[in-house]
Amino acid sequence: MALRVTFILSGNIVDATELKGKTGLRRIINAFGYSVKGFQTAWAHEAAFRQEILFCTILIPLALWLNVSVIERLALIGVLALVIIVELINSAIEAAVDRIGPESHYLSGAAKDLGSAAVLVAITLTAFVWVSVLWGVFFPNP
Repeated sequence: MALRVTFILSGNIVDATELKGKTGLRRIINAFGYSVKGFQTAWAHEAAFRQEILFCTILIPLALWLNVSVIERLALIGVLALVIIVELINSAIEAAVDRIGPESHYLSGAAKDLGSAAVLVAITLTAFVWVSVLWGVFFPNP
């Protein structure tokens, strides 16, 4: 059973599915295009995103080169992907808040601070995983 969402638009009750665009393969192709535009926007406007991508271009080859288990390699690369994911979500939150208006509001600041905190948690987890795996590589248990 599909979820039906209705809302009022210009005084008329509208089924949300009427506002949706294409379906099937066309929808998937469009969604891919929107995702590419999202990456382009993040690259063009978010210095933190560019820095994190730079770290990924260095650390992913290192993760592939290291003599570690498949699980460790997946953890090393997975936490890097997590940082990128959280950064993209944080950037989306910031863009939506900025779109609302330039005036200062407690909730706007809280939304941005919470998004930033999420990025910090992801980066901290990444550092912990990398240090733990590298510790095992350079100081193996006897």
